Amino acid sequence: MPDQNFEDSFLKFCKLKKFDINDQQIEVINLFDRFINSEKNFFNYLFKNRKKLCFYLHGNVGVGKTMLLNFIYDNLKIKKLRLHFNEFMINFHDFRHEKDDDNSIRTFVKNLKSKYDLLYLDEFQVTNIVDAMILGKLFEIIFSQNIKIIITTNTKLNDLYKDGLQREKFLPFISVIRRSSIQKELLLNDDYRQLNKEQAIRIFYPLNEKVAFKINKIFRELTRNKKQEKKIITTKGRNLEITNFFNGVTRFNFSDLCDVNLGAEDYINIAQTCNHVFIEEIPNFDDENSNQQLRFITLIDIFYEKKISLTLSLADNITNLNSSKKHFETFKRTVSRIYEMTKVN
Repeated sequence: MPDQNFEDSFLKFCKLKKFDINDQQIEVINLFDRFINSEKNFFNYLFKNRKKLCFYLHGNVGVGKTMLLNFIYDNLKIKKLRLHFNEFMINFHDFRHEKDDDNSIRTFVKNLKSKYDLLYLDEFQVTNIVDAMILGKLFEIIFSQNIKIIITTNTKLNDLYKDGLQREKFLPFISVIRRSSIQKELLLNDDYRQLNKEQAIRIFYPLNEKVAFKINKIFRELTRNKKQEKKIITTKGRNLEITNFFNGVTRFNFSDLCDVNLGAEDYINIAQTCNHVFIEEIPNFDDENSNQQLRFITLIDIFYEKKISLTLSLADNITNLNSSKKHFETFKRTVSRIYEMTKVN
């Protein structure tokens, strides 16, 4: 891996984009510089058991973790792969399902190693026991192959999968990451996605006839002179029918997407078909509909990653929308991202 100094490039990048610069960002840049060039360090060479193969960046929503590491990733001159964590795990489980043997994890990692020296997993979060039980073994094998990993997340390492089912089976993963990683918290007070709240956004509330009229008007304007089609999106035998599809613009009721048994793969396939999605009648959330809220969080994460524009109607102002206790912290990221995805350019 060649020596690369990122600080000068980052300063030029911020000047060009007219971004504010702060000491926290520079600290992350320099820490990553040492991480990626650790093989050049004489002491790391002598004490290989101390070598760090994971850069774990965590912090509150909207502080710029993804922006910062996207810049770094784009400037890395190595074999690399960037994926949302959901997509990475979907690929992993699909591979294991096809192989269905005891060596499937090692074979999966061997295939990774043949193509990439570094993986960048954005929005790392563990929400189900299937992932929780296998991640420790998976990452241990990845690190044994000298593959470096970059992780961004809103969650401190020790708080991952907190209160999750059979969490004791997830603890080996935390141990593997702690042993193999440089951990850094990006501390900023402001959510940059919400700094310009005066900018027009496509969020409408409450759920009444007046809001429905506004939504219909915007949809007609966006789909004028576009041909209506019917799309069938198939995911592992599941069919999702889209009747209001106009050359990338479509609309759903919240219940169509989140009250039914859809998951990350379904949302990825929708995002690959559409560029602007209307989601109507988003409710307040509580402990009774926490499963639907989790699907909505996953949907927004994937649509954000795929740069989908949104128009939404909600039960209340997005900042006042209630959350279940279980997903309260994670939902902050969803709210932050919705601000960015609904801005009128």
